[in-house]
Amino acid sequence: MNIRPATSADLAAILELERSTPSAAHWSQAQYDAILNAPHATERLVLIAEVEAGPSGFLVARSASDEWEIENVVVAEFARRRGLGRKLVESLRDAARPRGARALFLEVRESNLAALALYESCGFKKTGRRIGYYSCPTEDAILYSFAFS
Repeated sequence: MNIRPATSADLAAILELERSTPSAAHWSQAQYDAILNAPHATERLVLIAEVEAGPSGFLVARSASDEWEIENVVVAEFARRRGLGRKLVESLRDAARPRGARALFLEVRESNLAALALYESCGFKKTGRRIGYYSCPTEDAILYSFAFS
């Protein structure tokens, strides 16, 4: 398994992974393209997880000073339960800390039990709930944070 920063050459794989994952945040091709083609000093980080079959997962995070928000994590169905999600989150922590991060934040659908378990196993703590945050279907978001010590 290899985790690396994404490039614009990864756009098709990212779109394919995202479109095949109903629980993912769905963004347009233009949004991903803008992120991947932004200047090097951008506040966003996109990581790709590769296994033998090629790109099998990705993570998108945004920096806001000393806080980072995980915006999207996707792992292909065939690659789940193999530690890719954990490696993506750990790689984000490894990249964000030297950039001055003091905390990571995210929200996740209440029904996404696999994601809830992943974040809790990575040391994230529940910090709140946003009632009716998601649509199609309407669902609460569970808020999580991770504080660097």
